[in-house]
Amino acid sequence: MKILISKNRFAKILRFFRKVHRATGATLFIFFFFISISGILLGWKSHSFGLIIPKTQQGTSSNLKNWLPIHDLHEKATLILHDSIDQNLSIVLNRIDIRKQKGIVKFVFEKHLWEVQLDGATGNLLHLGKRQSDLIESIHDASILDKLLGTSDLQIKVIYTTIMGLALLLFTITGFWLWYGPKQMKKLKR
Repeated sequence: MKILISKNRFAKILRFFRKVHRATGATLFIFFFFISISGILLGWKSHSFGLIIPKTQQGTSSNLKNWLPIHDLHEKATLILHDSIDQNLSIVLNRIDIRKQKGIVKFVFEKHLWEVQLDGATGNLLHLGKRQSDLIESIHDASILDKLLGTSDLQIKVIYTTIMGLALLLFTITGFWLWYGPKQMKKLKR
């Protein structure tokens, strides 16, 4: 059984989808702009020649038995950070990234964008650099607003990503109908 829809009813549905598509796009334009630019930069971060994220260096040993204890490496990283950059920088860690195959440990700090890469076996500094990717990521997912406003549980990030995800879903549905609908209208004319 084929369901028939009148040409006028179909045209009304298409006009509605066009209005929703246009209104959503106009309302969220600036957010889509930031998401698209930051998304492109994040996609290219590993191919940015160290501009967005420091290149992972190579250590002397991938055998964990040869490595110094993590607490010794952490002490070296914080000493290097304070001696090389600023004595007042926070040493609160965001994460410790162990790259066994590369023989290195990355210490990524919470309150600023600095990263210290150490040789896991010797504790020697391999690289000290800024992680611009962390800033770009916090712009991309709006968690930068949670940091600036001091929200306790990333509420802004959750609300923002939900709205933007739903908007993208809405754009996909309405965009499909704006493409598919006129083809169906032509068939109705026949």
